[in-house]
Amino acid sequence: MTTTTLPPVIRLHPDDGVVIARTVLPPGTEVAPGISVGERRIPAGHKVAVRPHAKGEPIRRYGQIIGFATDAIEPGAWVHTHNCEMGDFARDYAWGADAKPTDYVAAPATFMGIRRADGRAATRNYIGIITSVNCSAHVAELIARQFERNPITGHDPLAAWPNVDGVVALTHKTGCGMTMDEPLRVLRRTLAGFARHANFSHVIAIGLGCEVNQLGPMLEEQKLTGRLRSMDIQDSGGSRATVLKGMDFVKEVLAESNAVTRVPVPASELCVALQCGGSDGYSGITANPALGAASDLVVRHGGTVILSESPETYGAEHLLTRRAVSREVGQKLVDVMKWWEDYTAREGAEMNANPSPGNKAGGLTTILEKSLGAMAKAGTTNLVEVYRYAEPVTAKGFVFMDTPGYDPVGATGQVAGGANLVCFTTGRGSVFGMKPAPSIKLATNTPMYERLSEDMDINCGEIVSGGESVEECGQRIFDLMLRVASGERTKSEAMGFGAQEFAPWVLGATM
Repeated sequence: MTTTTLPPVIRLHPDDGVVIARTVLPPGTEVAPGISVGERRIPAGHKVAVRPHAKGEPIRRYGQIIGFATDAIEPGAWVHTHNCEMGDFARDYAWGADAKPTDYVAAPATFMGIRRADGRAATRNYIGIITSVNCSAHVAELIARQFERNPITGHDPLAAWPNVDGVVALTHKTGCGMTMDEPLRVLRRTLAGFARHANFSHVIAIGLGCEVNQLGPMLEEQKLTGRLRSMDIQDSGGSRATVLKGMDFVKEVLAESNAVTRVPVPASELCVALQCGGSDGYSGITANPALGAASDLVVRHGGTVILSESPETYGAEHLLTRRAVSREVGQKLVDVMKWWEDYTAREGAEMNANPSPGNKAGGLTTILEKSLGAMAKAGTTNLVEVYRYAEPVTAKGFVFMDTPGYDPVGATGQVAGGANLVCFTTGRGSVFGMKPAPSIKLATNTPMYERLSEDMDINCGEIVSGGESVEECGQRIFDLMLRVASGERTKSEAMGFGAQEFAPWVLGATM
């Protein structure tokens, strides 16, 4: 048996002036011919210079600028926040230069999904409770709690209805004390997206009665009818009466909700939200490009993938405009980034406030570096549309949705847009769920995967150790997508994640 010794570093592009430490690199470790690590050890996943950089010179990773040297950097030196910072540079948007016809598969895959009466495909079957305002949150949770399975005692109020995945309350902290313009429109669009989500068989909407986000106008504006029952606490006679009324509705529809059968559904009806959080220096090498390979498979099978987290695409948007199907689509993305520049300046912040401390500890230095790795989740196919936050996603293929980089807020917008599956990469170990869509967790490195094995679904760390290629890992992810869409439970579902993570984007002043 032949044993292959892997080099201690990973070179991502011939133009790069830095390489990535495969493991911890002690002083004296050779990282390139004639170049060794200096006096400071290099943490795993971090960058080490393989050529000199003058002060102010661009530093490249992935063949792209990730920052500028704040001091002269010698070969073999650790490159991180102490000697690399953000800076302005020209971006060539090259509208549509890399767009190309999609190579669709001849025989698309299928999954065992649930076909709704209106023809839409569901991957799960929940009864949902949404709230118009924080003031009705506790009442909604009391209703859901009456139907909660207890994994410790085994008590299961839904045992007689095995096809019902659960009753979930999605509560939030706004709905009043807000202006009646954009902030209210965004909240209503988000709540409506969940209310009409295919993974809910029925929905209850609960309000207080005196809030800014009145249920009646919201239901009328968003054209929410059919499977939804609305009730106000003040009109229903108080908290206890509303809880009993909500419980009666759930009991009334359980049999109807349970009367579903999974049938073969083409993979073209997958709509996958792409997320990353708690990233590290391996994210752009392992899990993100592997998810990108899986995203390409989803698109080639006729489905949809949604990239979001605008602040974590910032600085790399020119690579996506090259893949835009038209200048109009590319310009929408550039306009999103300009809005974020204005927004953060207005709030006295800067775009490089991201990466987070955990991201930096994992080896990421600037938002440019994080963005270049994060956008790998979207694969290589054409950018076909750009959507506002929580806007219904109707296009097939790779699309972008404008959301914050904060994972719960970003995923809330994607699922409101119609995502029926979430894929979440992490290098630090984020735990996450987003009901009613199941969430698949992808670990970027083996040590973290082994440490958090009860939370992670797939280990992408074998890409670093040479045990698996990006394409092979991408195929594993795609295969798991199909199984999860067919009903297989994810690790986050086993732990009950997905209700508390519901977090609509709060815009504007709190009054």
